[in-house]
Amino acid sequence: MADTAEQVEMAPVVEQEGHDMAVATTNTEVAAPAGKKVVKKIIRKKKRPARAQVDPDFVTSEPPPQTGTIFNIWYNKWSGGDREDKYLSKTKAKGRCNVAKDSGYTKADGMPGSYFCLRFARGVCPKGQDCEYLHRLPGPYDHFNPNVDCFGRDKFSDYRDDMGGVGSFMRQNRTVYVGRIHVTDDIEEIVARHFAEWGPVERIRVLNTRGVAFITYVNQANAEFAKEAMAHQSLDHEEVLNVRWATADPNPMAQAREARKIEEQAAEAIRRALPAEFVAEIEGRDPEARKRRKIESSYGLEGYEAPDEIHFARGTQAVNPLGREGFEVEYQERPMIENGESGEPPAQVEEQQPQTQQETGGIFSGSTLAALNKAKVSVASKPKAAATTGPLVAYGSDSDSDDE
Repeated sequence: MADTAEQVEMAPVVEQEGHDMAVATTNTEVAAPAGKKVVKKIIRKKKRPARAQVDPDFVTSEPPPQTGTIFNIWYNKWSGGDREDKYLSKTKAKGRCNVAKDSGYTKADGMPGSYFCLRFARGVCPKGQDCEYLHRLPGPYDHFNPNVDCFGRDKFSDYRDDMGGVGSFMRQNRTVYVGRIHVTDDIEEIVARHFAEWGPVERIRVLNTRGVAFITYVNQANAEFAKEAMAHQSLDHEEVLNVRWATADPNPMAQAREARKIEEQAAEAIRRALPAEFVAEIEGRDPEARKRRKIESSYGLEGYEAPDEIHFARGTQAVNPLGREGFEVEYQERPMIENGESGEPPAQVEEQQPQTQQETGGIFSGSTLAALNKAKVSVASKPKAAATTGPLVAYGSDSDSDDE
């Protein structure tokens, strides 16, 4: 007998603790000489739960300091006093998000379409794994409705005067403005280190002498998350940052770069929505695809080539057999017999159908004619409208009566 190499796959027992499970697969495969078993291990690791960032007793509602004579309960601020500088009066944030320690699974991981936790971004969420929002960074596949941000807050048609707040749905803004940065020699390295924590960064521009930086992220969701996470925070010094949305860059090169980025994102979305073979044919990655497509789309008709909307159609009515895979539905047509009863035996039904088809001698089958006969509806002819009778029938003018 010839020696044969065997492969044994060992599937470990996984403890189910709810629906919050994440799988991290590690394959360890060691080459062994012939005649020995090759063991392939699959290690599954559970995703950790999100931790509570602050104590629930720490979350309290404190009124703002009195700076006026009248307190507005709707805007939660005082009015009627001395006008103060809203930038100099900012206080440092009470917490800060640490993605490496605070992120984990929550109840929102089991609900598709969930939004991200605003308190988690600010570092003050007391719920932890019981939170109904996501406790992690936005990824490249986290897309939401254009009229809301990644936290589920409604956007507006225009930006605020100070470029703060949620933002506008009229423009896709991926750049945040950061002011009041402490000026040092290594300001560029400090800004890049702190803001790269919130997602992939595309471009950073720092005005060294003015303490201002513009950070452009790859995805808009990461820019929205970073704006809330770094609001009123400090970098390596005790400054209080002023984080706002950046205005549109008037530089033509920047505008062209932004338009090209939006086109690339749209092309990527279309590429994921279309069939893989169709994308490969359009991009020219498969040289034989055109020849194969010409042969397959003829469907046995010489000189015919089906258009794209027919060849790549999917569903039960697809012409291409590959498009009907997974959409097969068993369908039985109920026999309909002219002048027949449902209680007749099947033998009489089978005998009467050929006779009906022979008698008709047309292009329609007997079952079709029987269905049409049953669908006949007698239409009653409309009665003719009676002549209107009234004072205008025997009308005569005064001049006619005088002549008579």
